[in-house]
Amino acid sequence: MKKPNGHEIIQLFEKFSPKSLAMEGDKIGLQIGRLNQKVKRVMIALDVLENVIDEAIEKDVQLIIAHHPPIFRPLKNIITDTVQGRMIEKLIKHDIAVYAAHTNLDVAKGGVNDLLADSLGLKEVEVLVPTFETGLKKLVVFVPETHADELRRVLGDVGAGYIGNYSHCSFSTSGTGRFMPGENTNPYIGSAGKIEAVDEVRIETIVPDKLLKKVISAMIKAHPYEEVAYDVYPLENKGEVLGLGRVGKIDEMTLGEFAEKVKTALDVNHVRVVGDLNTKVTKAAVLGGDGNKYWQHAKFKGADVYVTGDIYYHTAHDAMMEGLNMIDPGHNVEKIMKKGLTNILLKLCDEAGYEVEIFPSEINTDPFQFK
Repeated sequence: MKKPNGHEIIQLFEKFSPKSLAMEGDKIGLQIGRLNQKVKRVMIALDVLENVIDEAIEKDVQLIIAHHPPIFRPLKNIITDTVQGRMIEKLIKHDIAVYAAHTNLDVAKGGVNDLLADSLGLKEVEVLVPTFETGLKKLVVFVPETHADELRRVLGDVGAGYIGNYSHCSFSTSGTGRFMPGENTNPYIGSAGKIEAVDEVRIETIVPDKLLKKVISAMIKAHPYEEVAYDVYPLENKGEVLGLGRVGKIDEMTLGEFAEKVKTALDVNHVRVVGDLNTKVTKAAVLGGDGNKYWQHAKFKGADVYVTGDIYYHTAHDAMMEGLNMIDPGHNVEKIMKKGLTNILLKLCDEAGYEVEIFPSEINTDPFQFK
């Protein structure tokens, strides 16, 4: 097992939640400290408050990955007898780096909104607010018939040929490949200076832009030829759609019953509800954090109820008049990312052979209490 540095851990993380998914202007990435040091312990936090930093110091943490950026507005100065200045001073003195993953973690497949949707039991889940669409390429490669099945398997295993819920999709045609090896070549088939004709298969498959280099690298490694003949074409087809929030079907119940389910699933004691508690609901939308400006997306998608935080008074009126029920469990339910991201990053590090401890912060950062 290898002891990784911060760069290596963040590189793994960004394969799962790339920066390119973040909303424009979002304050993400490394905010405090450095990544060029060995990391023994990583702590996953929702917020970076002073008591969270104290927890990290006590647990000998070298890297905090947080959902909410501790530096959201530009700093004019760092004065260490202010709370924010003291926090930054503690982090630097104890050589603790802070990396923020905000809306990119909201959008990412398996990120905050998928975790929330899974908790609430949403089925046939769709993206609520599309913000990102994966580009696609058509990859065509020519290979001897004897190696066609193995090459198709390799391409599918590294992510090519995914269409919806189907994997390893490809199309093949047979033909004759002709070539003449030149001097200083080491051909798998044929001899230098002689034209060779080989029974070959043309394999076509689709590849997401983000995986193209990885797929081509795996293809060349698995291909028997010294020089691999392949083509890459741009496609107009729509790739995977990612975005904020999720919407899906739920088992039929009353709004009041669903509110109780929200409390249990998201580990909160109270929720604010907009709508008649006896109304039947069968389709729900959820968006972590402040989702006020997206309630019309929930209505357009046919949701009976919209679960989000920080609902404004007049937003509640507008939604109520349009017949959309709402449940506000608070912004802090995004704490679900602490355990979820811990499990994801542990799996990624284990697959990479990294020896590192990763655990969620135990500090409750919800500022609100109810009496």
